[in-house]
Amino acid sequence: FFYSPTEISTRGVQPGQSIRLGGLVKNGTWLREGQDNSFVVTDGATEIVAQYRGILPDLFREGQGVVAEGAIGPDGNFIATNVLAKHDENYLPREVVDALKAQGEWRPEGGQ
Repeated sequence: FFYSPTEISTRGVQPGQSIRLGGLVKNGTWLREGQDNSFVVTDGATEIVAQYRGILPDLFREGQGVVAEGAIGPDGNFIATNVLAKHDENYLPREVVDALKAQGEWRPEGGQ
């Protein structure tokens, strides 16, 4: 259902191929200018810059889980057409959650 940033780089996802990207929004990377948004999605091992034009969901936050639908652009950035955000692992691939837990980066809802 989802590709982690590491899977995107290792599985040869082609630019323009429609996919879902899942991971955490890296702290300190969200830039917003009007409706233009840029942020880094990480799985703890690999990072990818995501760009989205529009209003992000209310639950969108740095340090929280995100799933974005879209495609890799010609510059290697992920161009999102839809962004889903949630504060628990229900929207993240198990591999992303496991990688984040292994690196001590996992912060589930409620801070547990």
